[in-house]
Order: sequence, then structure tokens, then C-alpha cells
Amino acid sequence: MTYGILDFIRLIGALGLFLYGMKIMSEGLQKISGDKMRNILSAMTSNRFFGVLTGLFITALIQSSSATTLMVVSFVNAGLLSLAQSISVVMGANVGTTVTAWIISLLGFKVDISAFAIPLFAFAIPLIFSKKPRWNNLGEFIIGFSLLFLGLQFLKDSMPNLQSNPEALEFLSGYTGLGFGSVLIFLLIGTIMTIIVQSSSATVAITLIMCHNGWIPFELAIAMILGENIGTTITANLAALNANIAAKRTAFSHFLFNFLGVIWVLCLFYPLAHFVEDISEGNPSVGLALFHTLFNVSNVLIMIWFVPLYVKICERVVRSGKMSEPDSDENRHLQFISTRMLSTSELSLIQVHKELGSYSKRVLEMLEMDKILITTVDATEFNETFNRIEKFENICDRVEVEIVNYLNALSDGDLSSDAKQEVRVMMRAATEIESLGDTCFNIARSLKKRNNSGTSFEPLLVEKLLNLHMVVEKCAKHMIDVLQMSSPNADAAHQSYNIENEIDNMRDDLKRKNMQDLDAHVYPYQQSVYYLDIIDEYEHFGDYALNVVQAIVEKKV
Repeated sequence: MTYGILDFIRLIGALGLFLYGMKIMSEGLQKISGDKMRNILSAMTSNRFFGVLTGLFITALIQSSSATTLMVVSFVNAGLLSLAQSISVVMGANVGTTVTAWIISLLGFKVDISAFAIPLFAFAIPLIFSKKPRWNNLGEFIIGFSLLFLGLQFLKDSMPNLQSNPEALEFLSGYTGLGFGSVLIFLLIGTIMTIIVQSSSATVAITLIMCHNGWIPFELAIAMILGENIGTTITANLAALNANIAAKRTAFSHFLFNFLGVIWVLCLFYPLAHFVEDISEGNPSVGLALFHTLFNVSNVLIMIWFVPLYVKICERVVRSGKMSEPDSDENRHLQFISTRMLSTSELSLIQVHKELGSYSKRVLEMLEMDKILITTVDATEFNETFNRIEKFENICDRVEVEIVNYLNALSDGDLSSDAKQEVRVMMRAATEIESLGDTCFNIARSLKKRNNSGTSFEPLLVEKLLNLHMVVEKCAKHMIDVLQMSSPNADAAHQSYNIENEIDNMRDDLKRKNMQDLDAHVYPYQQSVYYLDIIDEYEHFGDYALNVVQAIVEKKV
């Protein structure tokens, strides 16, 4: 046997080239059509059939059912899809991933791949250096396509030559004559391979090559295909470990769907295998691609009618934990994204946008707590509210860091120029919202210092602060409305400018009236010190809120 360690390393390198080519091709397509995919998912309805078509389309486009399922899990985590909607998308993703097998079986084994892969590089290089982003993305896709098929060619060349080295079959020979036991063993091998490689498309390609070269019989290659369909569900389940209960149920539904599909196919294994082999007329690569497609299409056609049952099973198996305390939401940091669960770069921006909306609502709650601190005369209520707002401020600090870290992780991936601009805008918005939280806490600290000094506000000052607070609250609510708009226009910015000007005018009037009141000895000077500090903080709040609106609107206009 001449197949040594160097040959095995060459085989691993060929697999790496195949996976890298798939990654580059997928990212190029995402940058070309990322917005369209976002719009498709944003417009998702409860129609399960449309969900299947959506999953099929996106997976066929990005050539990775794991990426699609991971994206769906993260969207459920963000509250953008329901469990029932996500199950139908996952079903479609399983069908979409069969495209890879057909490309390989129809092109990979019938032509000299290097004959057209290398010239494609020459065609792609000018596109890569083009100043137009769309041409850059197209060039990236072509290079990824070429690398994928070069990797496939190297995989074929790196496989052991069984005709000259029949002893390579020796370690498998003990497992091929066990009847149905062999089927289960090779099903397990396919599952483990996919878990290790983290790409069912790559392991399907390896299985096609093994069967095409005569390494394993056709029936056992089919068993490996079934195992690969189970193994591909592991990625999403691992990613969902840190997600909310709905996302965990979605990931489990993917496993359940594929596992049950494999169970019913195993019951009819030999008749189906012989049927596919007869149709493919002895062509093993076409036969495996056909079986892969028939398995997933049949599974969808059968299981799509049981989506409500899938939902109930997932809810029963993956139970929510013990009921949390009434204010447990205060203890949560990120509500809609998980820093350990990154979906495809272009599509993750929707989740960040939703997170910013939640972040700004937390700041509005802090602002409402400031109002309580201004009006309350009960020391216990004041201290409880102050401690709560201090807790919120600490959470706001952590949320900003986590959102920015998440955006940095997104920016490390390949993004379109529009998406990069959106990342910068969201980073700026997160920073400004954190400043809003600081401002709310500064107001609370000024009020606490006032109490510690034994000072209290005259009713006249309380009334004036509440009037200013009302305008600032209107400013905060308008900012939240803009964050929730899909396409805010210039009018939204103008309205924010007007509110901020109103706050500035009120600040100037209150400061001018304060000087007059001090001259008239309406209230002591010590009260005016804390009073003016709070007025300035309210004015800062208006500035930061305007900055958020400017960032969001100027990006869209």
C-alpha cells in the first residue's frame, strides 16, 4: 500500500480548498443579493409552503443548509420568525442543499474541472479589482466557484487508487457484509463525518467520490447520505445552546425533521435503494444525487402537513425553565442577538436593528424612573428607584459593548459596501444610546446628591422640571419610533430637530428665569445648583437622541 501520511494530508488540504471555495462563493452571493434575502425573510408569512420555498431558494443560493438553518435559528432568537414559520424554512433548506450533489454529479465527474476552473480565475481577477462593488462581488463568486471545483478535483485525485491498492478496502471489508447492520454503521459514519467537517455539502461530495471510485457500495453510500442529513443538524443545535427557548426549539425541530425522515426511509431502505439504482442506470454519482433529492423532497411532502404537530412536540420536549421573577427582563443583556450565535453577515443586521430598538426602550424606562425620583417624597421609594436605575445603567454599559462586539464580528466577514455603512451607523447609534443611559443616571445622581445634602425642591421647580421632562420624553419616544421604521425619511429628522430646538429653548428660558428667581430670593441657591445640573442633563439627552436619529435617517436618505 503506497497511500501514506503525505497522501492523507493532501486529502485534508483538498477538503479545505473545497470548503474555502464554498465559503467564498457563498459570501459573494450573499453580498450580491443580501438585501433581497433580508426582504424575503422580513416578509415571511405563516404560509408554510412559502416558507419551504424561501428555505429552498436561500439554501440553493448560498449552498449551505447549515448556514440557512443557523440564520433561521438566530432569527427566531430575535423574534423575527415564529417556530412554525422556522420549521417550514428548515424543510426547504434541506431540499435546497441537494443542488450541490447535482452540480458535482453532472459536472464534476464528466469534464476536466481544471480545464475551465483556471480560465475562470483569469476572468474573475479584473472583476475583483473593479471599482464597482457589484463587479467585485461577482468576481468573488466566480473565484469561489472555481476554488470549489478545484478542491473537488484534488479530492478525486487524493483518494486512494483502489484498483492498484485493493488492500485499502481491508479495514472496510469487515463492515460491508453485515447486512442491515452495515447500513446502520455507515449511517453513523456519515453522521460523524458531517459533525466533524460541519458541512453536509462537503461530506456529500466526499461520499460521491468514494462511491464513484468504487470505495464503497452504492447502498452503503446511500446510508452515508442519510447519516449526513442527521449530522448537518448539529451545527444549529450547538449554536442554539446560548439562545432563547424558541431558538432551541427551532434547532431541535431541524434534528427531529431529519431524524424522523431517516427512520421512515430505513424502513423502506432496500426497495428505495434498488429503485434509485435502476433509474440512474448504474451511474452511482447521479444515483446518489437523485436519492438525496428524493429523500428530502419526499420528506418535505410528507412532513409539511404535520408542522403544527412538530411545534407541539418541540414545545413538549424543549420545555421552558422555571418561571422567572417579574422583573427578570431587567437582568437580561441582549434580547434579540446572541454573541455566540452569528448568522450570515448580511442578514444579522436585522437582528442588530431590532436590538437597538430594545436598547432604546430600556433607556426610556430609565427616563421614566427619573420622573419618579423628581416627584417622590418617600425616602424608601426614592432609594429603591435609584438602585433600579443604577442597575439599568450598568446593563446599558454592557449592552453597548456586546452590540459593538457583535458588529465587529460581523465586519470581520465579507460585507457589501452598503452593509459596511450600516454597521458603522449601528455602532454610532449604540454609542449614542449608551450616552442616553449615562444621562439618565446623571440626573438620578444629581437628585441623590440633593437628598444627601438635606435639600429638596420647591414645588415651583418640580413643576418646571416635569414640563421639561415631558418634552424630553417626547424626544425619546420619537427616537424609538425612528429606530422601528423600515425606511425613515427626512421628515423624521426634521421632527427630531424641532423637538431638540424646543428643549434648547426651554433650557434657556428656565436658566434665565432661575437667575430672576434667585435675585428675588424665591428659593435658596443650593436648590438652583442641582436644578441647573438636571436641566443641563436633559438638554444633553436631547442632543444624543438627535444624534441617533441623524445616524439612522442620513443612512437611508
